[in-house]
Amino acid sequence: MLNFNLHINTKILFGKDKIIELPAEITKWGSRVLFVYGGNSIKKIGLYDKVTQILRDNCDFYIELSGVQPNPKITSVREGVKLIRENKLDFILAVGGGSVIDCAKAISAGANYDGDPWDFPMRKAKVVNPLPLGVVLTFAATGSEMNGGSVITNEELKMKRPFGDEQLRPKFAILDPTYTYSLNKYQTACGAVDMFSHLLETYFAPTEGAGVQDRIAEGLMKNIIHYSKIALNEPENYEARANLMWTSSLAINGLTGAGKMGDWATHMIEHEVSAINDMAHGAGLALIFPYWMQYVLSDETLWKFIEYANNVWGIHGNDLNTAQLAINKTREYFYSLGMPSHLKDVDITEDMFEEMAEKAVIFGPIGQLKKLQKEDIINILKLAY
Repeated sequence: MLNFNLHINTKILFGKDKIIELPAEITKWGSRVLFVYGGNSIKKIGLYDKVTQILRDNCDFYIELSGVQPNPKITSVREGVKLIRENKLDFILAVGGGSVIDCAKAISAGANYDGDPWDFPMRKAKVVNPLPLGVVLTFAATGSEMNGGSVITNEELKMKRPFGDEQLRPKFAILDPTYTYSLNKYQTACGAVDMFSHLLETYFAPTEGAGVQDRIAEGLMKNIIHYSKIALNEPENYEARANLMWTSSLAINGLTGAGKMGDWATHMIEHEVSAINDMAHGAGLALIFPYWMQYVLSDETLWKFIEYANNVWGIHGNDLNTAQLAINKTREYFYSLGMPSHLKDVDITEDMFEEMAEKAVIFGPIGQLKKLQKEDIINILKLAY
């Protein structure tokens, strides 16, 4: 286990009707609010009316930034920064899922930065004095409600890039599982794969001796496998929705990655997939992860796949066949959720592979379990095709 510092400073307000605590949390941080959300989903479940009433009753001023899309666009970020400066806003409230929260984080970073906010994912700028932000979560998937990471898409450049800073962790997050009842099966499945993949990224790391982190990750993965199937068939099962929502947060808040070198190669490859066709992040991860596993499996990495097979899937053995069975189980699980299994099924063609691979390694080789160069990524894409 490596040395680490861990400070998870997001206040969690978990449970049904926790929205009643929103006024007290907002007024700790500001009174002139940018209210960021996506489409009509929060209006359909009545959450929009509750939030706007709270803002009217407790704040000096608020203005809305709506229409944030899945795979949030840099154009929305720029618009948010503009609204903050024009209206002298001092707080951001993100109501929605990971895309809305990621957009809000990028706005937060850009609020007091003189340059273009695209500079942050392109590693041309560091986050300094960001605006505080809070969250009301409506989609269990990315875990963005409890970490400092953000992923933004530049449509013009067809690039999707991550960036992050501890200062961007939300000050608070309201997690009411009932707000996820309206998610359809596809959204629920994408969310399950997303959080499962976050755990895989920190689990499949070359760091040995991190038993605490890995045992927690294994338990959370088994929790996702169990409750995702229930939520698909019983969308208003509170126990299932609550377990998935809390797992989403714990999967990527730093808990399972502390003291380890996370891999994250699969995420970087997937970003190039969804930058082109704008598909759901979870669906893209379901496409790539089993093939990444297949590609990096070797005598040197076998030990980690054996742990995974034994402790997550209950497959007993200690050879390559055991590891292969675990990879197959992973693929079958994703497929059982209705996820795509080949790139050709989502309009990705082989002539795109080279450009995708070049963008994935724009800052150098990716991955930790196995360092991946451009040719490695092309080979993984070919397996996934």
